[in-house]
Amino acid sequence: MVVLIPLKVRWLALGYAARIRPKKEILIVFHKKSSWALVADGRKALFLRNNGDTKDYDLRVVWHRTMDNPANHEQGSGRPDRANPGPVGRRSAIEPTDWHQIAEDRFAKEVAGILGKAHADGAFEEVVIAAPPAVMSELRDHLSANVAGAVIAEIAKTLTDHPIDMIEMILKADLDAL
Repeated sequence: MVVLIPLKVRWLALGYAARIRPKKEILIVFHKKSSWALVADGRKALFLRNNGDTKDYDLRVVWHRTMDNPANHEQGSGRPDRANPGPVGRRSAIEPTDWHQIAEDRFAKEVAGILGKAHADGAFEEVVIAAPPAVMSELRDHLSANVAGAVIAEIAKTLTDHPIDMIEMILKADLDAL
């Protein structure tokens, strides 16, 4: 699934929507050389730069980040707690904390911070994000307004386990379908 970001929304985030009225609603993706692509999931993030042109992508790894995140039962403290509602004598279990999900959410926040720092340093002007829907949501929550304005496409797919040439082919197919 590819999510299109309308130009008006992107330009509002950048603060110059009132001055420029676009004729097209949808921005053509990867229109600049050296655009970035972020391919992430809850435990791995690949920051890729397009060294090719707008037709033939040549994605190169700029930086990558991984996190060891053991299973939830390995991080937990044991049996779930019990709640005693009163003198009736019935007890019910309280749902245990999902430490695995908390670690994935923290990782997404860290990746959004890295992306924000790279954008502030001028490393890229536009970025395509490919991540599973849950991670994409967490990334959106933590992206700064400037980086959110630089996002030109969001692809809700898990691509982190694919080799770079396969990621290029999948991104090209999805972005050409726009």
